[in-house]
Amino acid sequence: MTDLPFVSALVQADLPVWEQCLQTEFLQKMENGTLSEDCFKSYLVEDSLYLREYAKIFAWGMTKATTMAAMRTYYSLLSFVQENEDLTRLRYLEQYGLREADIQSLPLRPESRAYLDCMIDAARNGEGEAECLMACLPCMLSYGWLFQKLLQRSPAVKDTYYGALVLDYASPGYDAACRAWAERAEAACTGLSPERAARCRAIFRACSEHELHFWEMCAAPRTDI
Repeated sequence: MTDLPFVSALVQADLPVWEQCLQTEFLQKMENGTLSEDCFKSYLVEDSLYLREYAKIFAWGMTKATTMAAMRTYYSLLSFVQENEDLTRLRYLEQYGLREADIQSLPLRPESRAYLDCMIDAARNGEGEAECLMACLPCMLSYGWLFQKLLQRSPAVKDTYYGALVLDYASPGYDAACRAWAERAEAACTGLSPERAARCRAIFRACSEHELHFWEMCAAPRTDI
């Protein structure tokens, strides 16, 4: 995915976890076109609630930024989530007769809450930009990797009901954005002390494992929508 020494090593170390994500029931059924409507609708709702909280990590990053370049990184992340990830998701919600405003009072599921707490804790209590980006990056990079794999293995998935979502995350535009964010993370992690680099690796691994729990959770639909 990248040829950046620190980030590439993180990705390679966590690929077994991402492979487990790819084998989860939710993504397997998305790939073969058998995912239930209830599961997909639940995913869209959960993702909406998740992204609202995910954006707060960028806010923590901004408070710890020491350069305008770092500030621009977090601004671009927030803009991408709001402008790019929102569009397809909101269209799907509309097809289910749901508006984003209608679901904001719903609680996050425990797996999502635990994941977000892990990321926010890393961003809030870390020494600076490196920890914030390590918390954000597994979600970004793993989504691109997962949906590129789905499309490569099963090209017909683009013609299913879920095709628009798959194509969003498997697109060249999303890949380019991930590469730009990975480059920023590489710069932020260059020259870290061995102890801090180890903490960053632990944050990245913990968040990859939470990604797995998120996808495992998605196999069971919510009961409150």
